[in-house]
Amino acid sequence: MSDGKLKLRPRLHDGGLEQELVAIFGAGAVSGRTEERIAYGRDLWPRGHLWMRQGRVPYPADWVVWPSTERQLVQLVELANRRRVPLVPYGAGSGVCGGTVPVQGGVMVDLKRMSAILAVEERSLLVRAQAGILGQVLETHLNARGLTMGHFPSSIYCSTLGGYLATRSAGQLSTRYGKIEDMTLGLKAVLASGEIYETRAAPRSATGPDLLQLLVGSEGTLGIITEGLMRVHRMPQSRRFRGVMFNEIEAGMEAIRLVLQKGLRPAAVRLYDELDTFIVGAKPREAEKKGFAAFLSRIQKSVEYRMLAWPEVVGFFEKMLGGKCLLVLTFEGAAEMTRLEESLALEVCAEAGGRDLGPEPGKHWWEHRYDVSYRQSPLLEEGYFVDTFEVAATWEHLSTLYRNVRQALSGKVVVMAHFSHAYAEGCSIYFTFAGRGADEAATEALYKEVWRVAMEAALASGATLSHHHGVGLSKAAFMRQQLGAGLDMLKAIKKALDPNGILNPGKLGVSE
Repeated sequence: MSDGKLKLRPRLHDGGLEQELVAIFGAGAVSGRTEERIAYGRDLWPRGHLWMRQGRVPYPADWVVWPSTERQLVQLVELANRRRVPLVPYGAGSGVCGGTVPVQGGVMVDLKRMSAILAVEERSLLVRAQAGILGQVLETHLNARGLTMGHFPSSIYCSTLGGYLATRSAGQLSTRYGKIEDMTLGLKAVLASGEIYETRAAPRSATGPDLLQLLVGSEGTLGIITEGLMRVHRMPQSRRFRGVMFNEIEAGMEAIRLVLQKGLRPAAVRLYDELDTFIVGAKPREAEKKGFAAFLSRIQKSVEYRMLAWPEVVGFFEKMLGGKCLLVLTFEGAAEMTRLEESLALEVCAEAGGRDLGPEPGKHWWEHRYDVSYRQSPLLEEGYFVDTFEVAATWEHLSTLYRNVRQALSGKVVVMAHFSHAYAEGCSIYFTFAGRGADEAATEALYKEVWRVAMEAALASGATLSHHHGVGLSKAAFMRQQLGAGLDMLKAIKKALDPNGILNPGKLGVSE
């Protein structure tokens, strides 16, 4: 990429700043090269792809640094306060909400050099690791010791522990192991004051509000997370898979509700709607059935590809599918427990009208559970956008939420959904949508409109706007509707902890 092709704004923060950064980090850990300014100007937020296709980099980084010690971070924060320079913590750039976009320029703080595993406490089932470690690297290290963290986001190969903590993430087996906040016993962070804050490690504490949870999900706006003390588990003795087919989505939803309210905890629960079930494939033994990832690959040269330009045609096609919805269940743990849980869950599913398909659909999902994260490029290259959003609601509102969002997007984009991350009280819905306008400007306008109507439909249906991706920039404008007076509380906390507004401005709706 060259300056001639991508127009970069001048640095918003310069005037000798490079020399001061080099004094802290050394010349080999500071960059202001064009390549870095472009690369760190976006994450995997699909709107960033739309900008790049238009030859735009609206928010390039000014500088990038790679700290290796907390002391360097303390010095950086002191410099940022003195010069009023924004700091944007950066893990692996796999976020999909614009959470690391440097909207006010400043310094990108890439933590990849702080990636050590500091301790594994097998007696207490804990691991202490630095924020820059990749999820799969941490999991592989634990597996070698017969342990697992149980946190398996689809981005596990290209996301970090610090990113999980900052965005309040959830993995694919969250129904059994919990979300990242459930796994976190402690953390360490450099605050905007320059103080290093470390929570005390204890199974539970009743010493006022939980400050640990204040930082989990703060998206780099309240502190730069440097370490996490995480709960881990023994590797499961047994893993079992099952697929169940339902004749309508509501029957599958009811089965999930009853399974969870019976006290069962499958490791994974995934219910696909009609279109998603068709794409996943009713015959998983066939090699060509690779789920949505293969769908994206196949449609380049097929009728399916051209259909994306006419969402109403896809809508008509959905009605022809007959309402079949696939539920995938996985169970893991002690062998006797998994057999019993599977048996009891299948009884519930049968009572709800489900047809047992055996283990193959579950095995197929397990073998391809990360594919879709790496197979969207062909569509993007052809001028389409592909995005996802994950909302959640109680069982009382879940069906209405699903129908309202689908109706709001009808005729605008191709949309499908699956239900996952289930609870006794409700569930998350993970929508995937794809579309294209007449040109790049029209495509971006359509993208913005789709997000607006989807968020408004979700709010009107009683949902939370994010179950596990976070807020970033993509949902910041809706935080007042989501939190109400709670947003004022969050802004007050931000002002108290970061009076100069140096930490990741523009995110969570707490600053401009």
